[in-house]
Amino acid sequence: MIIDVSLNQDFNTPENLTFAYVSNSSLANKKQKGTVIRDFGTVKAVNEKAYLITVKGKSGVSADFSTLGATIVAIRVPDKNGQMVDVVQGYNSVEKYTDYKVGHAGGTIGPCANRIDNGIFELNGKKFELEKNGNGGKTHCHSASAGLDIKNWKYESIKNGVKFTYFKKDGEGGYPANVTINVSYIITDKNELITKYEATTDEDTILNLTNHSYFNLDGEENTEEGSALNHLVQFPKSSRYTVTNENGIPTGELRSVKSTPYNFIQFSKIKDKINSNYQPLVQTNGFDQNYCIDGYDGKTLIDVAKVKSEKTGIEMTVSTNLPGFQFYTANALNPQPEGKCGKQYKKRSSLCIEPQFYPNAINTESFEKPVLKKGEKFDREIVYKFKVVK
Repeated sequence: MIIDVSLNQDFNTPENLTFAYVSNSSLANKKQKGTVIRDFGTVKAVNEKAYLITVKGKSGVSADFSTLGATIVAIRVPDKNGQMVDVVQGYNSVEKYTDYKVGHAGGTIGPCANRIDNGIFELNGKKFELEKNGNGGKTHCHSASAGLDIKNWKYESIKNGVKFTYFKKDGEGGYPANVTINVSYIITDKNELITKYEATTDEDTILNLTNHSYFNLDGEENTEEGSALNHLVQFPKSSRYTVTNENGIPTGELRSVKSTPYNFIQFSKIKDKINSNYQPLVQTNGFDQNYCIDGYDGKTLIDVAKVKSEKTGIEMTVSTNLPGFQFYTANALNPQPEGKCGKQYKKRSSLCIEPQFYPNAINTESFEKPVLKKGEKFDREIVYKFKVVK
């Protein structure tokens, strides 16, 4: 049974939408209170409809998710005046994501997030060569043109959320094994958006999943260049970062953030650090750096980042049980299509916190390898929690 909900509704006012039940898969799909599903356009590459699923929590927080890329399209949270603010950059149709370079906006990144040196890795004595799409053809980045963020996922409604499923075939994108990947988004009564990543494989493979949302806690309509630089940022559990070469590939050295502009142990404004004359920072034209997480054990959820807006009073805490995260200040965002607000998102108008395994970990002896073995289960989380602070 498929019911398409009218497209004449405002994407930013889910309270006005009609509730519906729709499925693009053979999965059991139960209607959940607080869930709305709409047509989001056609994925031309596979001639399939994509859907936009809106989930609203009891506390008022709501979010939009697309079947294209299991993507976070919007997150609406209350500000200090009780007004709802959309804090994520995104687009009003699937075509904007497929026809333009939108920097993986909000998408599920995989099978392997970040960079792999020369697009080559070995697993169980076998060499695999991947598409080289980054750094002038010297790296494989964010899984290139076969990334999960451009695939149309199956979905099913779950309690307080939605669950997306994608079956990656052996050899797809150059990666080995048949892998079933699930991404679940759940909104809690504590103003949290929980992202659960689960996967199983029929043979050993590599898997490094993350989300690539671009946040502006002042509101996504703040699109001007540099409009995210007034955000206050804290990384309380990151005393080290991975040193990289000119192609963003870690050398294996973990360096202290002490006495560097990468030091966010205490809250600091991005604008006070981003233009520092520090060679690694200059090299990436802003922050684009992997931070290591102190106390990581692979199981415990650790609060790894806090971001605050003085304008709205919104604070976001990011928690994860992954070993690191990429901090990116949208240094290469231009040019963009019009976003949800009707304006183009400009350079440094947002920031990304992307929990993941370290870049090129599969090729770096001292790093934990993002290997999923046959018979094992991939089970990791990212949690975004929102509150209002003075």
